[in-house]
Amino acid sequence: MNDVITPDAQPEKNAPRWQPLGSIDRRVAGVLVEKAKTTPDAYPMSIKAITTACNQKSNRAPVMNLDDDRVEESLDRLREIGAVGMIEGYGRVTKYRHYLYEWLGVDKVELAVMAELLLRGPQTVGELRGRAARMEPIADLAAVQPILVGLKQRGLVLPLTPEGRGHVVTHALYPEKELEHLREQYGRAAPAAVASHADHPQRGEPPRPTAPPTAPSASSASPADVGAISAMGRQIETLRAELSELRAEFDQLSERQQQSEAALRELRDALGG
Repeated sequence: MNDVITPDAQPEKNAPRWQPLGSIDRRVAGVLVEKAKTTPDAYPMSIKAITTACNQKSNRAPVMNLDDDRVEESLDRLREIGAVGMIEGYGRVTKYRHYLYEWLGVDKVELAVMAELLLRGPQTVGELRGRAARMEPIADLAAVQPILVGLKQRGLVLPLTPEGRGHVVTHALYPEKELEHLREQYGRAAPAAVASHADHPQRGEPPRPTAPPTAPSASSASPADVGAISAMGRQIETLRAELSELRAEFDQLSERQQQSEAALRELRDALGG
């Protein structure tokens, strides 16, 4: 089937058709979106190029070691549910493109956010903003908030921790058992208090009573202290966002290098080298 396309073309939104995906299918779908946005000259993609991108060590969690056969099987499953299409007209090499705009019912920036979640799984909002911004412009943390609100309202993004600093979100395309495991994992993530030896009586001793924790008094901190703590919190959040951006830039450079290596291997194969 021939299909004339432009790289990363954004069609009109239709009724979404998304459904849970296995881990390999999520990786393949995320890769197709990522490469369409970051290396459009190399998109649509061959099975070999998709396999190389799936196995990248940068911007992937977990790191996978897939072969061409498993990627082709995944592409067949994604084609069956309308998330991916096969493109002919590239000589002897069959290539593939995604249909995730229609399949998820999202726009360009929303798809960038979803792709990062598909590629890496749960992330803080700051990390997600920095990584998605390499695909579509997202100015700052304030800019990503309404995007996440819209995706949450449509059930595509789920919170794993309470909102606030370090808020962790993920996509909703996990199978139910995998999603339950994630929720349990993040529900247990609160650090447990480390008890001292005095809090653990020796065998035969009765438990020692402990005093109830005393809530800090609002009057115990001066306005200057409160302001300093608030400013420090903002600085930490800014540093986290900047670190996420640096990681995203590093990931992008690594991807370009690996894409070049994959293109060189394909050229060698085509020349019989």
